[in-house]
Amino acid sequence: MTDPLKQFALRMGDNALILGQRLGEWCGHAPALEEDIALANISLDLIGQTQLWLGLAGQLEGYEKTADDLAFHREVYDFHNLLLVEQPNRDFGHTMMRQYLFDTFHFLQLTALQTSSEQRVCDIAAKAVKEVSYHLERSSETVIALGDGTEESHARMQSALDRLWPFVGEMLTDDAIDQAVANARIGPRPSELKQDYIKSIEQVLEQATLRIPENNPAQKGGKSGTMHSEHLGHLLAQMQYLQRAYPDARW
Repeated sequence: MTDPLKQFALRMGDNALILGQRLGEWCGHAPALEEDIALANISLDLIGQTQLWLGLAGQLEGYEKTADDLAFHREVYDFHNLLLVEQPNRDFGHTMMRQYLFDTFHFLQLTALQTSSEQRVCDIAAKAVKEVSYHLERSSETVIALGDGTEESHARMQSALDRLWPFVGEMLTDDAIDQAVANARIGPRPSELKQDYIKSIEQVLEQATLRIPENNPAQKGGKSGTMHSEHLGHLLAQMQYLQRAYPDARW
């Protein structure tokens, strides 16, 4: 089997990279100046985490690749991010619901990774969890405010939850790489975080007066790289344009 630590680092880095890129799309377009700055800062946090995770993955290839190489010179099916994070922004409510659903998982995951058997993972997690703690606080408060707000904001948040909930299952489902990571004591199986995840989600959504959709089959394939939505291809076309058109953006 492929080195589980390398695959894990790629997954963590790709999640942060793709979500960071999505949030960056709001720069100059957010509904208020405060939101514009906040989303840009969260995007910057995630891109910083990307550098650490993909940098680790590059080290595990014998320093043959840098974080930039892995970000800008891979094709769609070489990426291992969750399907959730590549979903388009649509409107502000949709963006914040996507952020909240991922932040809740990301915080639980990073908290557990601070006791990893791999010191490099511990170090990255210890830094990232401080940032993600703020991300989660902000996204959960926004979901509550909009869900329990006006009739219009409530309807938009429920619509966002209905659309995004099918992508939650992939985060909480184990595959062979997750099992190998757990066996090596690098990190927890996603399924081990499910109980705390659902409990936290239910508490916030109750305050937001939103209901979790029923009988929604989970969409999978993102973290394994076997299936991505068409949205990822469009995102990469924009993100990788400069490095493709002018190799490595060198003068």
